Parts: sequence; structure tokens; C-alpha cells
Amino acid sequence: MKKMKKILAVVLGLSMLASTAACSPQAASSGSSSGGTSSAASATGSKPSSFKAAMVTDTGGVNDQSFNQSSWEGLQSLNSKTGAKVRYLESKQASDYATNLDKLADDNNNIIWGIGYAMASAIGTAAKQNPDVQYAIVDNGYDPKIMPGNVAGVMFRAQESSFLVGYIAGKTTKTNKVGFVGGEKSAIIDQFQYGYQSGVDYAAKELKKSISVSVQYAESYSDSAKGKAIASKMFSDGCDVVFHAAGGVGVGVIQAAKEANKFAIGVDRDQAYLAPKNVLTSAMKLCNKAVEKVSKEAMSGQKIGGKTYTFGLKEGAVGIPTSNPNLSKSVYGDAMKVKQQIIDGKIVPPFNEANYKTWKTNLK
Repeated sequence: MKKMKKILAVVLGLSMLASTAACSPQAASSGSSSGGTSSAASATGSKPSSFKAAMVTDTGGVNDQSFNQSSWEGLQSLNSKTGAKVRYLESKQASDYATNLDKLADDNNNIIWGIGYAMASAIGTAAKQNPDVQYAIVDNGYDPKIMPGNVAGVMFRAQESSFLVGYIAGKTTKTNKVGFVGGEKSAIIDQFQYGYQSGVDYAAKELKKSISVSVQYAESYSDSAKGKAIASKMFSDGCDVVFHAAGGVGVGVIQAAKEANKFAIGVDRDQAYLAPKNVLTSAMKLCNKAVEKVSKEAMSGQKIGGKTYTFGLKEGAVGIPTSNPNLSKSVYGDAMKVKQQIIDGKIVPPFNEANYKTWKTNLK
């Protein structure tokens, strides 16, 4: 009977994914997914703990140089500071989500994370099938009326950091042409696109000139070659700054900037290390901080399920790096003033197309 329930859980998870398809050391599974662990033995002096935390990546993988990697770093920090046992399973395709979540439930983890909005359906199904397991998901919130009591959502006001890098791009461009490369069109990536575009517009108004923004989606979060091709075309068309919100696709965007000797803007983490002379700045979304914070709350016995956590500039969970060697001091100083205006509520960056249209009308 128990075996049949598990089979049913996987089938239900896969069917829900189909209806909503759209966002290492030790091998942990065979087939199309892979994984890794950090054991208490590797922790920096922390006592081993019986608490177990695990995560399932989306198809971008744990080494995406973006939010999957940052989330895993959050669990590694949890391990280092508390001795909690942490583990990840890597999804190669969307059909791996339900299977990987089922494996982690079987492994008796205390909290299981799904990384990325594309896992929302699979997490919801797993939570219903395993009501005694605590789940959490990055980049997804649920309607409180239907949200499972054992799921915590984690959302970021990514439009705030995107506004900052858009403002920086607008103040830096010499050609008055900048670009944006998205992964797949979604409400989450809308935050980046329209936050960025509004930041460019704000800088253009200050400078009393027109700056165009080229926008293209890769329809992928892992195809770095496609990201490179899209960005290379933007650079050849006159853009001198391109921002990406595209996971592993963005590695190709940054490579294109390096080859064209133009600027790319990184995402989710400080990506300057990928091209030190060609990354202007990065719109950071510190998944690591959020994952560690919420996991610690669960570890301490606090109820985290049934609600959505929201992080932004005010909470120190989004922003830009403090070190930006390719950015002029004056532009950085101006950006910090804009940052404070956002924190104070004097500037409210738009997060979708409708918001953006209203915002742009009011800006004139």
C-alpha cells in the first residue's frame, strides 16, 4: 500500500507539471538527475545535528552561476554554522522534479526546498502527499486561501535591484542603446525586465535624452550558446550594455560582452568573476540569505508554512555589489541615492508590463 501511495505521488506530480509547464561531490541518484551533499564533518567546528535540509534544483543545475548555486550556498552555510546535514538533487528536465522531491521525502529531510517558480506545481503536489514534511520554494508565492500549511514561499522584489542596474546602464551607455536578455517569459522575469527598463528611463530623464532598450528571450535557462548569440547580435546592433536574467544562459551573454569588449550586467550574484573587465555590475538576488534564514527558522521549531516571505532592498536581500571596479564613482554614488529613495518608498519600481506603462506615463 505504501509503495502504491508513492507511485501515486509521482504520477500526480508529473501530471500537474504537464498542465503548468512554462523558471559536486557525491552522487546521490542515478539516471537523468544528480546530486551532492555537505556533511557535518565538513562544517567549521559546528556540532553535528540531526536536522536535515535538502533542495531540488530546476533545470539550470546547481552550477548555474545564478540562483540555484546561490541557494545551495545558503544550505552549505547552514551546514557550516549549525552542523545540519544538507543535500541537493539536480534536475536535468522538468520531469525530474516530482521524482527528486519524492526521493528527498523518503530520505526523511526536515525541510525540502524547490528552487524556482517552475517547481511550484511539483512542490504543491509533494506537500499534499507528505503533510508531515516541511517544504519551501524560491521565487513562488501561493494564494493564502489554497496554500498548503506545510509550504513556505520565498519571493524577492527583484524589480528594485533591476531598477538600480537599469539606472546604471542608462548613466553609462555611450551609444544610447542597451539590451535585456531574459530566460523564459514569466511573472518573475517580468520583475527584472520592467524594473530594468524603468531604471533606464529614469536615467534618460535625468540626462534629458532618449535611450532604447532591446529585449529578447532565450526560452531557456541553460543554453549559454543561445545567450551568447542573442547578446552578440545586440552588441553588433549598437548596444554597449546588456543585462541578463536568464540563469545559465547569462554565462553566454557575459562571454559575448567579453568578446565584443562591451559591458554585461550580471544577475542573482556578483558575476564579475566571469569577466572582470566586462561586467559593469550585477543585480543581486541573495537566495543564499533567504534559504539560510528560513531554514534556520524551521530548525528552531518556528512555523514557516502557510505564508510567503518577501525580501527586497530594505531587507538587504537584493542590491548591487559594493565593489564595482568598472563603474564610475559618480554613477555609483548616484545609484546609492536612488537606492535610498526606493527604500524610503519615494520610487516604486514597476514589476510587470501594466505597472510599467503606468509608471512611464507618470514619469513624463
